[in-house]
Amino acid sequence: MKDYQSMNPYNGEILENYTLDSSSAIHNKLQKALKIEASWSTLEIEVRCQLLTKVAELLIDRKEEYATLMTKEMGKPISQGIAEIEKCAWVCDFYALNAEDLLADEIIDTDADESFISHDPLGCVLAVMPWNYPFWQVLRFAAPTLTAGNTAILKHAKNVTGCSMAIEQLFLDAGYPEGCFQHIKAGHEEIEKLIADDGIKAVTLTGSEKAGKSIAATAGSNLKKSVLELGGNNACIVWEDADLDQYISTIATARMQNTGQSCIAAKRFIVCADIYDAFLEKFTNQVTSFKVGDPIKEDTFIGVMAQEDLAEELQKQVQDSIDLGAKVILGNERNGAYYSPTILTNVTEDMPVFKEETFGPVAAIIKVENREEAIKVATNSRFGLGSMLFTQDVDNAMNMISDIPDGAFFINDMVKSDPRLPFGGTKASGYGRELSREGILEFVNKKTVYIKK
Repeated sequence: MKDYQSMNPYNGEILENYTLDSSSAIHNKLQKALKIEASWSTLEIEVRCQLLTKVAELLIDRKEEYATLMTKEMGKPISQGIAEIEKCAWVCDFYALNAEDLLADEIIDTDADESFISHDPLGCVLAVMPWNYPFWQVLRFAAPTLTAGNTAILKHAKNVTGCSMAIEQLFLDAGYPEGCFQHIKAGHEEIEKLIADDGIKAVTLTGSEKAGKSIAATAGSNLKKSVLELGGNNACIVWEDADLDQYISTIATARMQNTGQSCIAAKRFIVCADIYDAFLEKFTNQVTSFKVGDPIKEDTFIGVMAQEDLAEELQKQVQDSIDLGAKVILGNERNGAYYSPTILTNVTEDMPVFKEETFGPVAAIIKVENREEAIKVATNSRFGLGSMLFTQDVDNAMNMISDIPDGAFFINDMVKSDPRLPFGGTKASGYGRELSREGILEFVNKKTVYIKK
């Protein structure tokens, strides 16, 4: 067994020491999930929905506690942590209210006397989740997956092990049977073995492209269903008629919330020349207005990055871009895990801050001549998670829908997830969908039933 630590990235305080689970301990947890599977999957859906409602209630009751835990483990500004827990309660309430209809048999008119599609749970689903939204990433998977009648095993990021343990206890406290939702502390080799086990029926991962390829390869070689939500370098397109006074706060928040550590954050700002100077001035002023400091304080908007090595990696991406001609307008200072809000101009398509995902508070600004060039530059990406476009010409913006190959296209708002809408990407941003109807049907057997009497 190997020990590891969780550490507060703001002050370096060691929070807890942990030991990875042994192979036998992980096996026992899987057996516990399989033992409860039959009774859980056949439990009336009304009862499963009632339990999910209880989860939502506990989340609201404990939101300050859970937000503080996130702040300590990965540096999330506490006000944003509270908002994250409230959003988790929202997704639980959404599925508690709608799951029965979403999972209902679909009647199909055929030559049979009766034919329909039923939605049966697959069984035990393995979830591999990241640290940047420690509760939301898990709950948006767990709420629909458990309510559909599956069981779940969570392998969370090591630096948020406390959050992982808290989520397991949350489901137990809400009344879920033991074995329905469990967390494990495991390394890569144990995860590979677990995916290969016949007891695991599917796997979902939110994380990096590298991790996604590894999980997909293992799942594929074992003929297991997988859903991947990977990185992104979302474009924020600003046409020449954008209402900056109305939307500049939204645009800046789209980059800097969660200290820039979001897959769906705006990372490349593609701005038409006619509005470029005004945009740069207003954007810089907005970014500098955000309160930087101790993430435990309620008025802090930008805190520290989750780990020092992440800040170092971001600094290298910025420096490599500067070496290729990018100019620093603001920031580019690092102190341990802290990386100052940074704005780069003169960004070209060969630079890391354009081509790669920058997971931190760095905004890359690209000037283009017109709307046509803006769309062309925006879609020049290996990723396909989401794009946003700001303009008063909404009719023409809507004509661009089919030109944006991403999983989401937001007009006059930042890309964000919503329980009522499907969420996921294309290209190197992964495949499959979470949330909405699509999310609850990812891990079910869509069974054709054909009856002649």
